[in-house]
Amino acid sequence: MPEDGTWRTVRDFLTATELRIPPHRIDAMFDAGEIVDMAGPISSDAPYVAGEAVWFHRDLPTETVVPFDISIVHRDDALLVIDKPHFLPTIPRGGHILQTALVRLRLELDLPQLVPAHRLDRVTAGLVLFVVDPTLRGAYQTLFQDRKVHKEYEAIASHDPTLTLPTIVRSRIVSKTGQFTAHEVPGEPNAHTTVDLLDHRDGLGRYRLTPLTGRTHQLRLHMNSLGVPILGDDLYPTATNRAVDDFTDPLQLLASAIEFIDPISKSTRRFETGLSLERWESDVGP
Repeated sequence: MPEDGTWRTVRDFLTATELRIPPHRIDAMFDAGEIVDMAGPISSDAPYVAGEAVWFHRDLPTETVVPFDISIVHRDDALLVIDKPHFLPTIPRGGHILQTALVRLRLELDLPQLVPAHRLDRVTAGLVLFVVDPTLRGAYQTLFQDRKVHKEYEAIASHDPTLTLPTIVRSRIVSKTGQFTAHEVPGEPNAHTTVDLLDHRDGLGRYRLTPLTGRTHQLRLHMNSLGVPILGDDLYPTATNRAVDDFTDPLQLLASAIEFIDPISKSTRRFETGLSLERWESDVGP
């Protein structure tokens, strides 16, 4: 509780802050003994004490079940590598808590200390690396922070025969807290992606994207800037306001490979996805 607070009671403090919890729910938690300080449950008329602390568990939001399984690509005592399905967030955020890869894996595999070494957007499918051994978290997370992990993605978009590929797309990408989209702006480039064409049939292209950097929505923005936005993209070039329970037409972007020098064993490790992009399989046929 803030040092400069002037509230009369803890209840006054909780109802005045931006917790987005209605007063009747706060009262119910007081009545149930769910709001506590260091000595235990407190009453609704407990005096406000500047600099002290109170604890309670927020109510879980009502979540839409993401009806897709998580595939395990690799598991050992140090690492867990999975194929995350489209529409499943990597970690809890906003209204997504139980329906996230991290929480589902912790519960299903009984790995309460599991943490991700990096993240994928909710709408992107493919490889995510988690750290099982808590003593090794820093070593593996630092690999991603220091850009020592080679990452490859596949994407399906329109085929433009006038594009000269492979090419390196460089731009400056900025994102602002609270905004869903990022933007390319003039200035020194901070985002670099190599784009190559793997195959094309019936007006569609299958692309390999190799990012050197990891800016918000970098691959989606760079494909859009080339004039071939990724199929199923509900933000670029135009936001579609897709409902959270709409699992149709997923973004055709797949984290397909991860390769790095293991900081513990010093050996080269490479993991490849077992997933494929449905628009390439269904639209172009065999």
